[in-house]
Amino acid sequence: MTPLSTRGFHHITMVSRDAARTLAFYGGVLGLDLVKRTVNFDDPGAYHLYFGDGGGQPGTILTFFESPHARPGEPGVGGVHHLALGVASADAQLKWKRRLVDAGIPVSGPIDRGYFKSLYFEDPDGQILEIATAGPGYAIDEAPDALGQELLVPPAERMPEGRDEQAIAAATHPKPVPTVSEDMKLKGIHHISGITSDLKRASDFYAEALGLSLVKKTYNQDDGVVLHYFWAHYDGENVASNSSYTLFGWPGSRALARPGAGQTHHLAFRARDDDEQAAWREHLLSMDVEVTQVMDRTYFRSIYFNAPDGQLLEIATDGPGFAVDESIESLGSELQLPAWLEARRGEIQGALSPLGSL
Repeated sequence: MTPLSTRGFHHITMVSRDAARTLAFYGGVLGLDLVKRTVNFDDPGAYHLYFGDGGGQPGTILTFFESPHARPGEPGVGGVHHLALGVASADAQLKWKRRLVDAGIPVSGPIDRGYFKSLYFEDPDGQILEIATAGPGYAIDEAPDALGQELLVPPAERMPEGRDEQAIAAATHPKPVPTVSEDMKLKGIHHISGITSDLKRASDFYAEALGLSLVKKTYNQDDGVVLHYFWAHYDGENVASNSSYTLFGWPGSRALARPGAGQTHHLAFRARDDDEQAAWREHLLSMDVEVTQVMDRTYFRSIYFNAPDGQLLEIATDGPGFAVDESIESLGSELQLPAWLEARRGEIQGALSPLGSL
């Protein structure tokens, strides 16, 4: 039997206090397409919004549970530190800097990470976001067919003492950017970075449980001390897009992530179809990983389990997709409910705050 290997992320689900504000930020400021407005199937009194490219292609999907009374979340072991969205070029990244700054959003960067350039800011709930360039990629300091083999020390120019902070702060696009141009279009999940207390245990788990390959072993370029490992779907020559997962190592730390607004609820990886998902479930059970039964989420089917550090993970099927209950042309325009909630539509709609449109 061919070893199971996920092709990358399906989606990431975060927590927000205000769905209308989230729509205004991710749809209005960042220009992402709203592909589904529905409710949390486990708590139908609150919105669940989906944003995604190309009608909601796996790897591009960001989803948000609305929780108006959620306390602020905090990064830590078993949680996500930041989410990076991809952009094609450094020039487009500077346009993003100008657009965000003009919208009153504090921004740091662009910072040269070697493998890509990074721009950092926060969403209205405090979720740390990054816009990262497509390249130059992970093969700048290792052979393309031998990624992740050596522990690499970043060169001095990538470390804080080697940066020209004045030049970084001054770098921007010369003119206002009132609309998101085609070259600025965000390309889905570039990478997700989390925190773990045991990198060796995490590496063994993600390799065995999800078939991800270690493609980079290095250090946090903001302190030079914390180890920073990267995994991805890697065929020995190429790293797949929308598949990079990175972890900062905090050995033995008990500083656990605190769930809440501005924090990630869970990460979902891809399964091609129901049969592959069933194989994943049997595989996880054979590892003595506690995993849920298959849950029907209408647009995909899901199984859930935890990484050893506590991070909640999901394996979601690629299909059937977001056009099962509305046309591609009208995605995200109306509240959609699963069949088992349709009889409660009046009650549910009456309890939800107006969301508006872009």
